[in-house]
Amino acid sequence: MAVETSKKSGSANHVIATGRRKTAVARVRLRAGSGAITINGREIEAYFPAIKDRVLVSGALETMGKATAVNVDITVDGGGLTGQAGACRLGIARALKAFDAELDEPLRHSGMLTRDGRMKERKKYGLRGARRGTQFSKR
Repeated sequence: MAVETSKKSGSANHVIATGRRKTAVARVRLRAGSGAITINGREIEAYFPAIKDRVLVSGALETMGKATAVNVDITVDGGGLTGQAGACRLGIARALKAFDAELDEPLRHSGMLTRDGRMKERKKYGLRGARRGTQFSKR
């Protein structure tokens, strides 16, 4: 698990964590603040237009009651919007765990520290897709 605690000179303490989902990778920086969430330099409402993705990203903060206590800065790339939202959620949960060790147990019980390992299955030779074969022809 990629979590590191670091301190920049002249700034407050912050925690850096990585979250992954499908082919998306999110690098999350969490620090004490007012509750702003920035993704790739944009506000969360501008980056994720779908409400389900915004709820997924901020779910860990809302569950732990830290939505107005920390600022989150996320850099995410790869995958689609839903995969990126899942990667952000895992990254935020890991950063919260490093930020406050008491949150480990509730985060784990709510399933937010579990990485979703489902990936696209590769195409096999001789088949049309991962499992679909060619149509049988009698004549």
